[in-house]
Amino acid sequence: MMTPQEEGQKPLFIAEVRRHQERYEKLIQFTSSSTKAAAVMLLAAIAALIIANTDLHFGFSEFWNTEIGFSFGEFQRDMTLSHIINDILMAVFFLLVGLEIKYEMTVGELTNIRQALLPIVAAFGGVIFPILIYTAFNADNPLTSHGWGVPTATDIAFVLGIMSLLGSRVPNGLKVFVTTLAVADDIIAILIIAEFYGHSPSILWLLAVAVVTVSLVLLNRNYVYSLAPYIVLGIVLWYCVFMSGVHSTIAGVILAFTIPSGSRVNFSSFIDWTDRKVKATSAMFDSSAPVIGQHVCLDTATTLSNIARQAVPPAKRLEHMLYPWVYFAILPLFALTNAGVRLIDGGMGDFLHDPALPGILFGLLLGKPIGIVSFSFLVTKFKFASLPENVNWMHMIGGGILGGVGFTMAIFVANLAFDSHEVVTTAKLAILLASALAGLIGFLFLWQQARKAKQLAMQLIQDEAEQSIDRS
Repeated sequence: MMTPQEEGQKPLFIAEVRRHQERYEKLIQFTSSSTKAAAVMLLAAIAALIIANTDLHFGFSEFWNTEIGFSFGEFQRDMTLSHIINDILMAVFFLLVGLEIKYEMTVGELTNIRQALLPIVAAFGGVIFPILIYTAFNADNPLTSHGWGVPTATDIAFVLGIMSLLGSRVPNGLKVFVTTLAVADDIIAILIIAEFYGHSPSILWLLAVAVVTVSLVLLNRNYVYSLAPYIVLGIVLWYCVFMSGVHSTIAGVILAFTIPSGSRVNFSSFIDWTDRKVKATSAMFDSSAPVIGQHVCLDTATTLSNIARQAVPPAKRLEHMLYPWVYFAILPLFALTNAGVRLIDGGMGDFLHDPALPGILFGLLLGKPIGIVSFSFLVTKFKFASLPENVNWMHMIGGGILGGVGFTMAIFVANLAFDSHEVVTTAKLAILLASALAGLIGFLFLWQQARKAKQLAMQLIQDEAEQSIDRS
């Protein structure tokens, strides 16, 4: 996009604030980058590992276990800081995930079922095989058998961050495939959490959840486009889900699907109306007069701003608002409080004897790529779908390997799946090892494929040049 200066127009901002505006735009660019988001989360995870294995561990752990709460008459509710992150802030993360899923189902890759069939089926393969591998190691162990859901989810932020490092070295079709697969993977993970990793549900509170959800749907059906009532009812929904026994983060997904994705403004009329307003106002603008005294222009600018804001769908406004907070605050906080694995208190033998370690490690590292690639092969073999444009099977293997990066969602499920602190620690170690290895191997694999493709292309060009010389 060209700036006004590049187009030969007058600068949009006054000279005194241009530096501030440039810094602000750089901040916006930074907080919109999936690569930067992955880097921040990685730094938080590394910091958590370092702190967990130093003397800072005890004070750090005590801090996150600090209880805060409120009382209303005889009613009292207390939560630790770590529970606030895992139960409240992560519900905001799931709200953003829900908005991204809704976008894909409305106008994205999940709208065309034939086009989306390949990544959807591949996502199921990437869930089934890790479950089979995990179960093979843990079926007979009552402490760990319930953790089969841990190695099933792909961390979309880390995977997209790794792929963005490869840039144009990988075809765009592979990026679309992996993104759609990760979205389908998130849907499956959400269903697994809701069905298998909550407490025994309370029928009364589930009825309350249903009532609030119906209220949200009615707001949507009655064309309420203000975000405020959805946020207020969303808070009530979160509390009802929390009290019901279903994991509270599911409230974020339910809320996301009720927020309108349409615009209350008719865009064709909006464009014509804006053009007329600007032309009518420009004739009244006096460049020599102070801005504060140009009432007609200010009134028009205010009206344009208000209408332009209403033109953006509420779901898109909320997604844009949440993205930097989720990926640069909530997820790094989650990594900081959940990725710490203390290794210095016991030998590695304690971890190696826990069957959860190989179940999760091999489930992510082997089960994910085997399931993704094999199910993709079956879909293409029976001609239900074809590979994306310019994508070959070596690209698919690389994408499948990256599917083993299961950091955020895998740790989240591990906290829900296991009652034993020792098993949770082992699970986190397995997740960190598998995610690091899958990310590194997947990156190197795709980078090597890009290098070979470049060498082949150069060789073809050289051969054509030599043939041209021979013919002449």
